[in-house]
Formats: sequence, C-alpha cells, structure tokens
Amino acid sequence: MDFTFTDDQQTLAEVARGLFERHATPERLTELEAGDVRYDAALWKDLASADLLGIALPESVGGSGGGFLELGLLLAEVGWSVAPVPVYATLLLGADAITRHGTTEQQVRYLTDVTTGDRLLTAALSEPGRSNPTVPVSIARRDGSGWRIDGVKDLVPAARIADTAVVSARTDDGPGLFLVDLHARGVEVRPAPVTGGEPHADIEFDGATAADRIEGDGAGMLTALHERALVGVCALQLGVAERALRIAAAYTTGREQFGRPIGSFQAVQQRMADAFIDVEAIRWTTWHAAWLLSEGRSADRAAHIAKFWAAEAGQRVVATAQQVHGGIGIDVSYPLFRYFLAAKHNELAFGSASAHLAALAHSYPSGEGDRP
Repeated sequence: MDFTFTDDQQTLAEVARGLFERHATPERLTELEAGDVRYDAALWKDLASADLLGIALPESVGGSGGGFLELGLLLAEVGWSVAPVPVYATLLLGADAITRHGTTEQQVRYLTDVTTGDRLLTAALSEPGRSNPTVPVSIARRDGSGWRIDGVKDLVPAARIADTAVVSARTDDGPGLFLVDLHARGVEVRPAPVTGGEPHADIEFDGATAADRIEGDGAGMLTALHERALVGVCALQLGVAERALRIAAAYTTGREQFGRPIGSFQAVQQRMADAFIDVEAIRWTTWHAAWLLSEGRSADRAAHIAKFWAAEAGQRVVATAQQVHGGIGIDVSYPLFRYFLAAKHNELAFGSASAHLAALAHSYPSGEGDRP
C-alpha cells in the first residue's frame, strides 16, 4: 500500500479546494441557507466547467476515466468547505453504480449529462425501521417489459433536486437495482428536514415505473454500492474534521488570555493533540478502504473500520473544536457550526459507530482454529 497521491491526484484536490474556497464562502453559504434548498447550481456548473464532475466517469461519456481514489479526494474537499453541491449523491451513489454495472447504453444516456452538470443523480437505499440497506423490503414487480416499484425510502441524499435515482428493491429472484425518474407518476418526494439543511427527502414509490433495471447480481451490486457509500461518507468526514481542527488551531493561536495564546495552555494542547490523532485515524482508515476499492478488492471490514473512526473520532474532533472556541463555537454567525452539523450527519449516515462495531464483530471468524 502506498497512500502517496500522484501529481494528477494532488492537482485535482488543489483545483477543487481553490474552486470551493472562492465560491463556497461563509457569506455565500449563509445566503443559500436562508433559502429553500442548500444547493448552489452555479457552483455545480463551475465544477462541470473545471472537468471535476467527470473525474471518475469513463471517457466514453466525457469523463476522464479516473477511479475511486480521485472521487474520494473530491469528496474530502467537499467536506473541507462543507460545499453545497451533491457530489456524494450524484457521483458516488448514482454515477459510480451506473459506471460499474450499467450497460454502455445506460452509461451514455445517464452519465453524459452528469459530466456537463445537467443531470443530478442519487441512490435510494435506506428504508424506515431498517438498519441494513443491503436487504430492501421495497418491491419491484414485472409489468410487461418493464418494472413497477412500491415502497418507501427515507433520507435520500439530494432527492429534492435529483432527476434520477438508483433504487434498491427486492424481486422474485432477489434484490435488484433500478433507475427511476423522480419526476414520474407514482413517485412522491417529500422534503426531509436535516440538521445541515441538505436537500434530503423521503420518497414513496406507488407503482412507479422503473426506466431501466441494472442487470447482474443484484445482491452483489447492492453490497458493493453500500461499501462504497460508507467509504464516501468517511472521505467527507475526513475533510470536515480536518478543516474543523485547522479552524480551532488558528483560533487558539490568535486568541489570548492572561497575556498569552490559549493554545499554550496545557489542557488546550492535550485536547488539540487528541483531535489531531483522531483526524489521522480517520485519514488512514479511509484511504486504506478507498485504496482497496480502487484496486477492485473487497473493503467489507475496512469500510466498517473506517466508518467507525469517521463516526466516533469525527464527532470528538468537532466537539473539541467547539469547546476550545468557548461560546463563539456555537454561534451560527461563525463558520464552525456548519462543521459540527456536517460531522453529526456523517456520524449517523448508514449507521452509528456502535452499529459498525457490531458489524465487525459478526464478520470476525469464530472457532479456535480460525484466523482473522
């Protein structure tokens, strides 16, 4: 394993960071958050113009042919700036699944417009009262040459603004993935309020027509999508936690009490040192899992390990950042509050830290003669 990024990958991250820092300013975020949807359509078009929306898409649809590491780097930059763009939903949950499993015709039809910023995608996986998104209870039934979907999905990322969703549902021959137009008859998109103001929604499918089925091993595709979704959340959390720590470091260096910076106080130094270690734990477990996926290998355990650290350590980091700020840390006119909200959302997305510890326990070999 070598987690040193190539020059091209580092350039990608630098371009994304520069774009976000110019356009996802605290003032611009405040303006968007006062509106109906936390989404910057102009910034999304800027990402397309900078060729960032096609970084992990095939060249046949206008992409640059990159892989999961490139996508992870972009997601980390989204987290760094808490940028109001659906990179996670569109590029990972939607486009990545179609790239890996869809037919050439499906890729051209759905992904060409993604690279130009004209189509937003997502995936509807989570269901009310269900902790395991790889075993859906939503139903897909044959209807002539097509399919009809019935069921409810909750907290679907970017569903309020997406055009098409990859929807998991069970069929007579097991789970499958379907492509559904979110503006079609039989689809009701209900806005779901979330702490960070993201355009999530609950979706009810009532005999909704699926435009396409992604053919193949449905259970395997759904498991792979879940693994990649977990690691994508970890990449977002890495950016969030690292930026929160940087903001706290700058504050404790400049803020003085009793004639010296508060960062020189031993108690503050200890908290900041612990937060630094937590960020590094998120970093290394995230990139290990992302590397496995980029190599085409299973990241089942690695994804759960990374998500545990992203959840447990990520929340500790932003809590520390708030606490060393004192009262201003929870002031909504100060940028840090967005990182706390984003970290809390990422902590619970696809299961809390304890849920992933439980998953790891179930995956551990049993028996005296077994080895990990």
